[in-house]
Amino acid sequence: MIFSLGCNGRGIQHDRPVSVDDQFRMLKESRVFDHFDRMPQPGQEREYLLASQRYGIPIRTGLWTYVAGKDEAVLERNLRLSKEAGGEFHNIMLHARHAQGHVVTDKECVDFYLLAHELGQKLNIDIGFEVHIYMWSEDFRRITPVAQQVRSQGVPFNFILDHSHVLLKLDNPEEQTVSGIRDDVEAGRCVIDPYEEGNVLDEWIAQNMIHWLQIRPVSPNGPKNPWELKEGGTYGRACQYPFAKPVPGEWHLPWHAYRVEPCKEVVRRLLRHHRDTPGSPLRYITTDMIDMADYGGGVKYSLFEQNVAIAEWFRETWAQIQAEPKNVDAMT
Repeated sequence: MIFSLGCNGRGIQHDRPVSVDDQFRMLKESRVFDHFDRMPQPGQEREYLLASQRYGIPIRTGLWTYVAGKDEAVLERNLRLSKEAGGEFHNIMLHARHAQGHVVTDKECVDFYLLAHELGQKLNIDIGFEVHIYMWSEDFRRITPVAQQVRSQGVPFNFILDHSHVLLKLDNPEEQTVSGIRDDVEAGRCVIDPYEEGNVLDEWIAQNMIHWLQIRPVSPNGPKNPWELKEGGTYGRACQYPFAKPVPGEWHLPWHAYRVEPCKEVVRRLLRHHRDTPGSPLRYITTDMIDMADYGGGVKYSLFEQNVAIAEWFRETWAQIQAEPKNVDAMT
């Protein structure tokens, strides 16, 4: 399987946003990316399409956030827009709360997924659910049951793995509390450490349902971003840690390479599964060093240079893994 390697549009900048045309130009000149990862933004649809054509960089993937019970019509509109832009896969981030105010139920998640799948099939565009903060999937215990319910309807469950939203909670009781998993983590009923047996990342990989991998390093119990505060003057969540060592003045703390290793290990593990598993659906890879307060808003290092470093590491790593002996047990 040949991967399509893309860069999230929010990360195609150095220390400040640039024009849509400049984003596509930077992507083209880097020579390490295959596609642009962002749905054309409202009011800029023509600008995105023209830039995509000008630089020969397709828009294959993109995302939007949705509220069940409110955004079903928005979903259909976005799928059409994505398809018209050349999109192949639409990432659905479903908020944790229903439009009526309650925590969205597993059935409501399944119903939204099935609706999206049906609409996508009519338009010939794939859809998937992502593990992500603020969404229903932030409670990692819910992902496998929802996947099983979708599959029980004869529909494949397409999963987008952003492992940073799991690794973010390692050694971080505050983050575990936010998603309601702290008691289960402390009791060993929900394992989020990728180096421990029975962890959720291995569980999801084993289900052979990951179509799209997003690579953004975080540090276990990592530092929050002090350079861009959220509304109300609070710090964002610690959802991003530099992949490559920043130069002096670009980062507010000492940088340690070992903090990036859990991210790399999950990527290597998924790639070995893909290599050894016939029918692996993994197709899209995106680098996701982005702005916004929960991530890298206001940071002094170049978001795009970090994304390029991830892309180069990914290509080198995949080549190394392809050259390794295959796991015969996984193939039988």
